[in-house]
Amino acid sequence: MEKKVIAIIIILSLLITLFTGCLEDEGVKNRKPKIEITLPDDGDMVTKIVQISGIASDPDGDNSLKKIEVMVEDDKWEEAEGTDLWIYEWTTYQLEEGYYTIKARAWDGADYSDIDEIRVNVFNPEISASGEHKWAVFIFAGNFPLENESKLGNGGLYLAEEMATHFIEHYKYPTSNIVILFDDGWIRSDNGFGKRVKTLTQRYHKYDISYASATKEKVISTIQNVIEQSNTYEDSEVFIWLAGHGFGNSENTITGDKLFESSSVYLWDEELIEDKELGVLLSNMKSKKTCIIVDSCFSGGFADKTIYNFPTLFLLKSGIPQSGRVVITGASKYRSGYSSTEEGPLFSFLWFDGIMQEKADGFRDGMFNRGRPSRLNIFKDGKSSVEEAFYYARYVLRSNEVIKDYRDSQPQINDQYPGKGIVRSSSPLILGQ
Repeated sequence: MEKKVIAIIIILSLLITLFTGCLEDEGVKNRKPKIEITLPDDGDMVTKIVQISGIASDPDGDNSLKKIEVMVEDDKWEEAEGTDLWIYEWTTYQLEEGYYTIKARAWDGADYSDIDEIRVNVFNPEISASGEHKWAVFIFAGNFPLENESKLGNGGLYLAEEMATHFIEHYKYPTSNIVILFDDGWIRSDNGFGKRVKTLTQRYHKYDISYASATKEKVISTIQNVIEQSNTYEDSEVFIWLAGHGFGNSENTITGDKLFESSSVYLWDEELIEDKELGVLLSNMKSKKTCIIVDSCFSGGFADKTIYNFPTLFLLKSGIPQSGRVVITGASKYRSGYSSTEEGPLFSFLWFDGIMQEKADGFRDGMFNRGRPSRLNIFKDGKSSVEEAFYYARYVLRSNEVIKDYRDSQPQINDQYPGKGIVRSSSPLILGQ
């Protein structure tokens, strides 16, 4: 009897040990994460900058996703932006046309997910149709960093889309030659102050234009591609709009600490693009019909201007203004600019209003380029040039009582179209012609 009791106790002990062990093993066993590519669809035709995005999840429910990685063909794995909602931007400008395999995987710190993959068809036409040698790039980064309360909202994106639509419908810009770079490639709720909602390409668009993030790498590669394409044609027209947070000291109301400093604009990855850097980037662009607008605080250096139309010091010149270009900034080098979270940068909004509604027709420079309307019809031709729109915006800034608190921004212009000196005044730059 005693032996039976001992045997039963031993058997029960073994069972309890095994059972407990099974529970412990089951409790600590890690389950692989899951991932799905949701954009683009398998078999889609893609071009230019491709936004690859998807969702991932952790079956264990402990939010342990560490990273998402994407691979194109048999190249190396690259880390995507985000985890449960993620995005990766793939630039196809220099690739041969044809089918490419895109793979994605998630990692939770212990295991990789199974790989999800799709096949897409890259199509990059090398030239535009005859008579359509026009390119436009709209760049806006305004909703970073996360803890910064001075977010600029989604207004810059909406303004860029309005300008792009106008350029397509009225200036015959081909949709294939228009790119909008915004934040990190996502639209956020609460007008830019909330969480990610969807990628820019997942939203409804009236026209098939290209979208991507406003990171430094994307800004440089996009502008380089525009230069390469536009240099092919003698009649090319280029429009570049760059807006966001400028770099300076608003507490210094005299010079903004910019007396011996370059003007610069923050991009999404918090990298600065300086005026001289943009000048070097644009140095080999041959287009003789170019408009460049930089709308940010302390941005006058991009136009080689300080304030009241005075030039910057010789050693601080950006090199952006050249023959055939009109360079405009939304503020002087020494002053802050202003932006609406709903309608975008104030100066750009007024400039576009003047050119879109033809309100700027006949506006002249005036003293210190402050802008003044013309009472003589000989200065009106029914069209608004980029210069007239500048003078119109400056005039509204200093005369409209509703926005009188913002009139000290002192927008600047460096007009060298069609050439330098007296020649420039003989022909204003009218987009689309």
